[in-house]
Amino acid sequence: MRRAVFAIPGDLATVTGGYLYEKRLLEGLRSVGTSTVHLPLGASFPFPTPEDHDHAVAALGAVGAGTPLILDGFVFGSLDPVAMATLRAPVVGIVHHPLAYEEGLAQAERVRLYRSERENLRHAAAVLVPSPHTARILVDDYGADPSRVVVARPGTDQPTGRRMPSDPPLILSVGIQHPRKGHDVLLRSLASVRDLEWNAVIAGTPYDPDYGAELDAMRTELGLATRVRLAGSVTDAERDDLYRSAGVFALATRYEGYGLVFDEALAHGVPIVSCRAGAVADTVPEAAGLLVPPDDPDRFADALRAVLTDARRRVSMAEAAARAGASLPGWTDTARAAQRVLDAVASR
Repeated sequence: MRRAVFAIPGDLATVTGGYLYEKRLLEGLRSVGTSTVHLPLGASFPFPTPEDHDHAVAALGAVGAGTPLILDGFVFGSLDPVAMATLRAPVVGIVHHPLAYEEGLAQAERVRLYRSERENLRHAAAVLVPSPHTARILVDDYGADPSRVVVARPGTDQPTGRRMPSDPPLILSVGIQHPRKGHDVLLRSLASVRDLEWNAVIAGTPYDPDYGAELDAMRTELGLATRVRLAGSVTDAERDDLYRSAGVFALATRYEGYGLVFDEALAHGVPIVSCRAGAVADTVPEAAGLLVPPDDPDRFADALRAVLTDARRRVSMAEAAARAGASLPGWTDTARAAQRVLDAVASR
């Protein structure tokens, strides 16, 4: 029987794209015939406390040499490379996006994470990434062996129910309240199109409470309190209802290693306005979205205005999004791609 151990820190129910990917991959591997044990680790990764780091080293070291060991990206990128080199099990790392590329890091932390991730890539038997963009970064910037970097694109659940865009248009943004998601840029852009008819919802876990408070204050300062709702965490059903009623999906992200929410928007047939940042251009078809440079509220506002004021264009973009969404892979496809990697690692 195929076997694997999947080490994931913290709460597997955490609502972020990375956790969702790993939760669905864990479930998917089991469904396609790989007996996969979930190994919980301390929640402090990627900045582990000494206790969490020591516990992780001991727990990972106990996995036998014949069992592939899948490491969550927070753990894979931040574990001490000396400790990584002592593991007996063949390691399959997951890199959603390089940890050193995260927003708001002190330079010393950025350097430390770059070095640990680069060294750990050399110890990995294989690495799973969600996009060709992330694969290119690991090869070009981190010196990873391209033969060991495999794209396992995230799956998408095809929506049910009929799309019913609201009037006035709903501008929907889905992403955790974290500086990297650029909700501050979105708010400034929305303030520039106040002359148009629209309502907006920003849905996403308040992952960074200080940033969330800044967003709430900014919403009031910009005169958007009655038109923009900071919804925080929403249920799957609530999220799907929002997608069905959305006229535009808008995420002013500063960087994405992939961006599951773009696939969700495509599957629901929602036109997209976002930024040419990270893997977004690889994920969003040109006919379905308008992409502008990151950190440019004026250009983002221009793109919103172009979609909101041209109904024919909005319909054309929605049709292109729906076509692209219908062809997206499912989570079983993701699991099978990962299972092939595990089989190859086990055979070596």
